Amino acid sequence: MNQPPEPGNARQQAFTFLIPSISLDGSSKYPPFFDACIAGGIGGSTADFIMHSVDTVKTRLQGQPHSRIQKYTSMVQAYKTIFKQEGIMRGLYAGVTPAMIGSIPGTTLYFAVYETTKRTLNEAHVPEVLSHLAAGSLGDLAASVIYVPSEVLKTRLQLQGRYNNPHFVSGYNYRNTWHATKMIVKYDGFGALFHGFRATILRDVPYSAIQFACYEQFKKIAQKRYDQVPMGVDMITGSLAGGIAGAVTTPLDVMKTLLQTQLSGNSGSGSSKKKALVTTSATSKPIVVDPPVKHYNGIMEGMIWNYKNQGLAGLFRGIGPRVFWTSLQSAIMFVVYEQVLHLQADLREKGDWPPSKAAERITL
Repeated sequence: MNQPPEPGNARQQAFTFLIPSISLDGSSKYPPFFDACIAGGIGGSTADFIMHSVDTVKTRLQGQPHSRIQKYTSMVQAYKTIFKQEGIMRGLYAGVTPAMIGSIPGTTLYFAVYETTKRTLNEAHVPEVLSHLAAGSLGDLAASVIYVPSEVLKTRLQLQGRYNNPHFVSGYNYRNTWHATKMIVKYDGFGALFHGFRATILRDVPYSAIQFACYEQFKKIAQKRYDQVPMGVDMITGSLAGGIAGAVTTPLDVMKTLLQTQLSGNSGSGSSKKKALVTTSATSKPIVVDPPVKHYNGIMEGMIWNYKNQGLAGLFRGIGPRVFWTSLQSAIMFVVYEQVLHLQADLREKGDWPPSKAAERITL
């Protein structure tokens, strides 16, 4: 004889869209939701801070005008040049303030949406690879509202370097993050903080989807061999996931950088002109004048123009530092993420986590 369903089971069947394991205690299948969000925010922002100097080098390589003599020719040469001429904080770590302002809340929100989507789709028996791709995409879409404005400020300050920088001509000269924000809004409008939004979305959505899908699959393979995956294996799986995703999305990263750092004053010209020879008299020597920098009107137009004028090298400009950055950033992020989860689990066993439980113990 069939038994009637228990009230709890009936409630669970009636609301099939309830998100599994969104609780402070978690379950054996997933880490606690609160822990995953905090660990993700710490891991992502830590990795972004450590790897910021490499990101600056990548931005300089991608953002230098193609029509002028190339000051930076390789990742190592660019790193040495910026360090020697501009130093660490005002050169290699230019733009780190807006980067962190966007990274901490952005990565926390990303992991919250990622975990919510992944767990919901997995419980709905969606194939794991598809659920990871979808979760990575939705997480990035949600976080983009936070990190795109910070990305605009970061890339402009990275390209500029220090205030009144005599070592690199970028077209920008901001005193600090707040001054940059005010000047951008004043002269270009509030919408300028979202310049390259579509390019950023087209770069980061597939990047995050590929990165997290690869990491989840690599981690699954590692878990078949190890009861507790060693830190070194976490680093390798994270590095591979980030490197693969970074290489595939490099052309989109190039366009994102160019769109976010181009000056609005060139908007009246849709194409760049050849160098002009200007003479003041019949006997004077001609003076070579640099042409206006190419103004890009969109993502596809920019990619086509770069391919026609510079070939694949133009589309994959800066791929070396980008893959180096994405692989190391991804490795650091996932290692810190996993280690913070382990720390949280240990504290939870002692009754010191989450903070509300520790507070209860103190007040008792």
